[in-house]
Amino acid sequence: MSSILRLKEVEEQLRSLPVVKNLKVGVVVAQWNSHITEALLDSALTTLRKYGCADSHLPVWHVPGTVELTYGAASMIESFHDLDAVIVIGCVIRGDTPHFDYVCQSVTQGCTMLNATGGTPVIFCVLTVENERQALDRAGGAVGDKGIEAATAAVTMADIARRRAASLASF
Repeated sequence: MSSILRLKEVEEQLRSLPVVKNLKVGVVVAQWNSHITEALLDSALTTLRKYGCADSHLPVWHVPGTVELTYGAASMIESFHDLDAVIVIGCVIRGDTPHFDYVCQSVTQGCTMLNATGGTPVIFCVLTVENERQALDRAGGAVGDKGIEAATAAVTMADIARRRAASLASF
């Protein structure tokens, strides 16, 4: 997808998002398959900046691999009490062993647990693909850009979390 089309896609998605002032979104990125995860990170950050997020409100932490994303997200939430959302970014490419299944199950269950028990939304931007081509296609290629999608999901969920907090405070 050309960069002009990507910019138009971002602008269209941003127009439909709720307005969340002073948005603070943390991002935890797996270093494994970094050529994919860094592309997703760049797209997510570009989208959040276009939405108006200042770099000082976009802390980014790197962890070794996808399994470590859950710990990284939980630690980031503990460290920054004012985060509106956390995006976890990873890429798991199927291999010849069942390791793929264990990694995917671990990170999915970990993020689900954080979402079910915490107050800060954790956005799942983990590609689970059969091959590198599928990953590249989802990191700004032919199938779209999951980094952009994760950023827009973070804005939407931050709005929901803020509205939830406001309604709880009014009781």
